[in-house]
Amino acid sequence: MPRTWGSDVDAELRAAAMNWLALRTNDGADSLTTDEIKEFRFRGEPMPLMDMQRGIRKPAVLDAALSFRTVYRPEGLERPYEDSVGHDGLIRYKYRGTDPQHPENRALRVAMERRLPLIWFFGVGAAAYLPTYPVYLIREEPSQFQFVVDAVSDGVISSDSVLEGTLKRYITVETRRRLHQPIFRATVMRAYNTRCAVCALRHSQLLDAAHIVPDREEAGVAAIRNGLALCKIHHAAFDAHILGVRPDLVVEIRRDLLDEIDGPMLRHGLQERHGQRLMALPSARKERPDRDLLDLSYERFRTARPG
Repeated sequence: MPRTWGSDVDAELRAAAMNWLALRTNDGADSLTTDEIKEFRFRGEPMPLMDMQRGIRKPAVLDAALSFRTVYRPEGLERPYEDSVGHDGLIRYKYRGTDPQHPENRALRVAMERRLPLIWFFGVGAAAYLPTYPVYLIREEPSQFQFVVDAVSDGVISSDSVLEGTLKRYITVETRRRLHQPIFRATVMRAYNTRCAVCALRHSQLLDAAHIVPDREEAGVAAIRNGLALCKIHHAAFDAHILGVRPDLVVEIRRDLLDEIDGPMLRHGLQERHGQRLMALPSARKERPDRDLLDLSYERFRTARPG
């Protein structure tokens, strides 16, 4: 075996890793623990996908980085390397330190120059990471010690294309969607132990992370305290103001539906939850729904008219 692998084996490894992650994470929707991430094997041999000690993973047999990670930060605390969103809406990933020639920074630069797909492990809890893939580094900003991350295209936007402006706007919106929304979902799922707050359903594929106050509003922060893990039925009912959650964490169902006669879903899934407390909540009190946000949401539920 050569000291470093050629581009064909490099491509095979990246494809195998991302296919494996897709199977293990419900196609990128669920987070993995560090122990689960360690289970990946390539050609029958263990191959760590994430460096447990450093932020950037470059296997010795590769010339370029394979993955990078952002550690979990409880709300209000800074990460050792604070990533940021630029004026263009795209996320920046900070260097390791400030030396552009640090081996880990060079490994990311090689991946950028070769337009190689990377895996971004984003911490959503203690020893829990959401893998986002493929992502690309589209340029470097040495004066700010950072790279620019693109989660949509193959890392290339033609500067002379008449569609450049439109494409850049599309990439900005889609990158934010592909990175921010899954991170919010994975963080909420981790806090609620992958259970619906209203009915305690545990099947991840049937669960969403609902915003108590929509994220398009100023109060709609992308934080666990503005989130509820809800099954798809209860999420739809919550958004439609059919189901409300009082600030004391008690569920209410819209009055006209309590008198309606329909099938078992209405009876067991909605009517019988009326007046009952939420069945699943984060164990950490600081991650539980914010009372002020619930108050705002409940007032909208209480005053909403039947559609």
